Amino acid sequence: MRHALDETDRRIAAALVASPRASWREVARCLGLSERTVVRRVALLYADGTLRATVVRNPARFPHLVPVALRIRCRPNKIRQVARALARRTDTVWVDVLGGGDEISAVFFLEGPEARTNLLLRDLPATDAVGSWTAHTLLRVFPTAFRWSAGLLSPRELAELAPDPGPPTTPAASYAHLDVDTALIAALAEDGRATYTDLARRAGTTALTARRRLEAFVEGQVLRLATELDLALLGAQTEALLWIAVQPGALQKTAQSLGIHPHVRFCAATTGPANLVVAVAAANLDALYTFLTDTVGPLDGVTAIDTTPLLATVKRTGLIRH
Repeated sequence: MRHALDETDRRIAAALVASPRASWREVARCLGLSERTVVRRVALLYADGTLRATVVRNPARFPHLVPVALRIRCRPNKIRQVARALARRTDTVWVDVLGGGDEISAVFFLEGPEARTNLLLRDLPATDAVGSWTAHTLLRVFPTAFRWSAGLLSPRELAELAPDPGPPTTPAASYAHLDVDTALIAALAEDGRATYTDLARRAGTTALTARRRLEAFVEGQVLRLATELDLALLGAQTEALLWIAVQPGALQKTAQSLGIHPHVRFCAATTGPANLVVAVAAANLDALYTFLTDTVGPLDGVTAIDTTPLLATVKRTGLIRH
């Protein structure tokens, strides 16, 4: 994994964060580069693990999934051990170490109510290093926040690569999962840029069917394509989670307003006293301060905010950090 990128690599990486399966030709045309330059550079970025492509399921399209965000208080001398153990679980999507080094934030996609009960009443209480926790069920995720590009793409470039997602093309109740879908999703989670031929081989189907199913997944917002990398490589040196209390009548408007801000990478309405969780990636602490005072501060519906800086990321979009 790289420790630094030049300006061209950073813009290519930002383009792939915005549009994870964009063709090399599309990236080259959008950024004003030659296709040969893009091919040469992205091959190296993926080969050394600087960029990794994957997918994340939309729990709203999988009724059996229970999406939960946990804030877990741990003994500081055991926190990395607990974070790594959580990251190894197949049902965790994000695992971050927060604040003063005694708290973990983790997002779980739990396989039904029984799995949630087992986690909260059996697994966590049985872990000696865990002192306490709060659980927040994710009620709605706002997809506009996924168009983050670290400010490296112009509005025109961002619109060309990642148009506004808009509403899903198929209502959730109408979406039908085929037998091949489980294998396709598993293959995409391992490599979000796998060719349709490779996906077809993994799923035991044809390349045409694999392509049609993937397009249906994306258009129906069943899956979110994702490019994972260390955000500091794109100039985002400061990351934080904001746990915001919003008046219920203002929740939708507040979430939509924050979700389109260039610093916001994730925005979801939750249960609990803090009913909105927002992940922010900014250039530095001053930029985070400005976001809090100039963007969050003027919002009428916000009644309280708890800002927790990220100290370390252990797992993101289902991928363990090396």
